[in-house]
Amino acid sequence: MKIQFLGGAGTVTGSKYLLSIGDKKILVDCGLYQGVKNLRQKNWDKFPVEPSSIDAILLTHAHIDHSGYIPAMRRAGFRGTIFCSSGTFDLCKVLLPNSGYLQEEDARYANKKKFSKHSPALPLYTEEDAIASLRLFKAVSMNKPIAIENDITATFTPVGHILGASAIQIKALGKVITFSGDVGRSKDLVMKPPQPLAATDYLVVESTYGDRKHEVCDSFEYLEKIINETSKRGGVVLIPSFAVGRAQINLHVLQSLKQSKRIPNLPIFLNSPMAISATQIYNSHQKEHLLTPEECQLIDDGTRFIRTPEESIELNASSYPSVIVSASGMASGGRVLHHLKSLVTHHRNSIVFIGYQAPGTRGAALVGGATQIKVHGEYLPVKAAIHHNGSLSAHGDYEEIIDWLKQSNIAPKKVFVTHGERTAADSMRLKLKDGFGWNTCVPEIGDEFEL
Repeated sequence: MKIQFLGGAGTVTGSKYLLSIGDKKILVDCGLYQGVKNLRQKNWDKFPVEPSSIDAILLTHAHIDHSGYIPAMRRAGFRGTIFCSSGTFDLCKVLLPNSGYLQEEDARYANKKKFSKHSPALPLYTEEDAIASLRLFKAVSMNKPIAIENDITATFTPVGHILGASAIQIKALGKVITFSGDVGRSKDLVMKPPQPLAATDYLVVESTYGDRKHEVCDSFEYLEKIINETSKRGGVVLIPSFAVGRAQINLHVLQSLKQSKRIPNLPIFLNSPMAISATQIYNSHQKEHLLTPEECQLIDDGTRFIRTPEESIELNASSYPSVIVSASGMASGGRVLHHLKSLVTHHRNSIVFIGYQAPGTRGAALVGGATQIKVHGEYLPVKAAIHHNGSLSAHGDYEEIIDWLKQSNIAPKKVFVTHGERTAADSMRLKLKDGFGWNTCVPEIGDEFEL
């Protein structure tokens, strides 16, 4: 049994771990690289293993940095089975076709503006490729061992984070290896806490927040204060939000505040077709998260879903006090840019960023105090109030992950720390080495280990 790290090492994106068991090859996660250009360009590199030689893909969860390369794999010849939880499958039905559509849009724009070195510029994969890849998926139940290949079994266990997110334990050749995936919070507002792990010989664990803790903040009080102050000024509150996970938490907080009359009875809009679909999926998986049927219904009844471009344009032209939740979460693209363009130039409005803002994004610039921001080629003065709340992250910080590992009561022979920037991953390595006495390492891209 061997493991090779083909992505998600030295960075928080592009997760891909290749497990070779005898003559069988299993890929755990199959994510797109996202973020800065030098990372995104890696998506175009030739895959280091012939895709048709891979027998199965196991997905920890649906986020694009863990699932988004699947259509490219199918396009290149992969025809095996993709195993995941039912929640992950339902979200991938939305996320993957949308990703393909955006790939095509990017190629069309590059050809129109003639800024690509390729003529013509082509998408990494298409919406049609993504839809075709969904035929390879097989949804499995949590906490029930399933046969992947002869004498190879896998068990998916819930770890919070987002709907369907799982740790995956693989047993073969008398050995056990567990992949944490992205680990959620111990006290999340929507997702249940991560389930403790079973005994394992080897562990691959994430380290997104391996070097820092989340700030302590009452998110209800935080948004209550901003919304009340902004509405008194006659302004609009814009909340850039990730479509899966973050949008649902934001809507839950907003509707709870409105229901308890802590904020005015103002309209709350969700302007992101993907977030609307994801919210409906959350509502159909009520046993898998903490929201009650009544709270889900409250989100449905109290939120105005903006579906069409025409509705989005009409909303952007309105000026009465309201709250708009729109993607993307770092204001790097999507419908939120049109709202940002119309709202950021007036002092009566507020822009609220929730969670981590990656360097180089508009979100990071605004949170960092930028006095002007570029949107659609135009520089705009920043006059709206800019707020940032980092307490609603879907990732457990290092303290939460260590507590989870203590609850798991495991004693792995070796631990691989992945899915973190270099300083975060090395900080987590030291914490696990010093706190547990474990043999711990931070692998580089391409590193292979015999287990």
